[in-house]
Amino acid sequence: MRAVMVQGTGSNVGKSLIVAGLCRAARRRGLRVAPFKPQNMSNNAAVTADGGEIGRAQALQARAAGIAPVADMNPVLLKPESETGAQVILQGRRLTTAEARDYPAMKARLMAGVMESFARLKAGHDLVIVEGAGSPAEVNLRAGDIANMGFARAADVPVVLVGDIDRGGVIAQIVGTQAVLDAEDAAMVAGFVINRFRGDVTLFDDGYRFIGARTGWRGFGVLPHFQEAWRLPAEDAVDLAGGAHRGGVKVVVLCYPRLANFDDLDPLKAEPGVELVMLRPGEAVPGDAAVVVLPGSKATVADLGVLRACGWDLDLAAHRRRGGRVLGLCGGYQMLGRMVHDPEGLEGVPGSVPGLGLLEVETVLGAQKRLAVVEGVHQASGAALAGYEIHLGVTEGADRVRPFARIGGRDEGAVSADGRVQGSYLHGLFAADGFRRGWLAGLGVTEPGPGYEDGVEAVLEALADHLEAHLDVAGILALAR
Repeated sequence: MRAVMVQGTGSNVGKSLIVAGLCRAARRRGLRVAPFKPQNMSNNAAVTADGGEIGRAQALQARAAGIAPVADMNPVLLKPESETGAQVILQGRRLTTAEARDYPAMKARLMAGVMESFARLKAGHDLVIVEGAGSPAEVNLRAGDIANMGFARAADVPVVLVGDIDRGGVIAQIVGTQAVLDAEDAAMVAGFVINRFRGDVTLFDDGYRFIGARTGWRGFGVLPHFQEAWRLPAEDAVDLAGGAHRGGVKVVVLCYPRLANFDDLDPLKAEPGVELVMLRPGEAVPGDAAVVVLPGSKATVADLGVLRACGWDLDLAAHRRRGGRVLGLCGGYQMLGRMVHDPEGLEGVPGSVPGLGLLEVETVLGAQKRLAVVEGVHQASGAALAGYEIHLGVTEGADRVRPFARIGGRDEGAVSADGRVQGSYLHGLFAADGFRRGWLAGLGVTEPGPGYEDGVEAVLEALADHLEAHLDVAGILALAR
């Protein structure tokens, strides 16, 4: 019942990927290993086997560990709903919505949940690999911290600090972090890793030695950039990127500010016959788009306003007149309807706003969130599909007589009379090879790519190989106590 923690010199330095690789490496050694992240901030959530929700990165790490994801792996999940407020998920369930200024007062209660979840994971596994959030160098947030050194000290877990050389200044990242930490926090750090090196690693030998000499911390290696990382589900919106292929059938994704569960589109990235385009506000929908996807949103009403403000509603109308197809997922499905009603003011001021009117449905938002892992059949093709639901609101209307799918004996989603506009609450449906290939065949893609799930497994194996080749993995795992 041991643990080791991976913290970073900043956000998006590669902590999540390294933890996933360490989980797979530990599993290969025959250890019962589990991932753990005390606090996460992400609108990209996964539904767990025990009916909760956690960050997608922890779900991927659980997969790398060979176990089903459970809510204890990410006991505090913050899902931003505005620039200053977020929904607070505690042990898989919505607790409240809090403004940033009010959040510190909640930390003592949340820390109790964090320690409870951590204790359960430790009791059931040989090893727990913990991921920090942001950076311990944010000492202005140290009081009551539950994400980094506050947790490490409370749980007595040794820390490996990861710096990202790709963004520059990695010596200052690591040495500077030590400089701002108090002595007791700095004593928790057992060593460091340099991540995302490009080129000849030996060119950094002097810098690597300097960091070790200046900090007194042990170096566990320099990790070259992992080329296949794009093939794994990403959690941070900063990682959003289109597919690797050009010239195929163009699938355009609208990336509004509160985009959620955008990894729904990851299986399309690897398809050789698809050009996946991630469109930012201010960029026009291309005239040659075969289909426009409206993905999930953490704030449907607000993102609908952004969609209109940047002219995407006009682009969608023109796309529709050209005979183009439209797919709305979860919040995107809600936007496609005639109206979105928010009588309780869950997303702001109580009231109703007009939707895009591309589907004859209306949505009423409600406080009760649906969380479910589901399996079913795509109505148009008969292909099996699987996914999960994670949403507020109920959608009804005339186009529901043509459901998108049949799930557990009930109709799910809606389709327009001509079949060109479709909406569904199902996340993760493109991971099912049969459904994805049938859906793409309807767009003219006749040569399917490789199986998605097999591809993810292959990349996780390659990631573990990559860490074993360049880091002292045995030394990192041996730190655990």
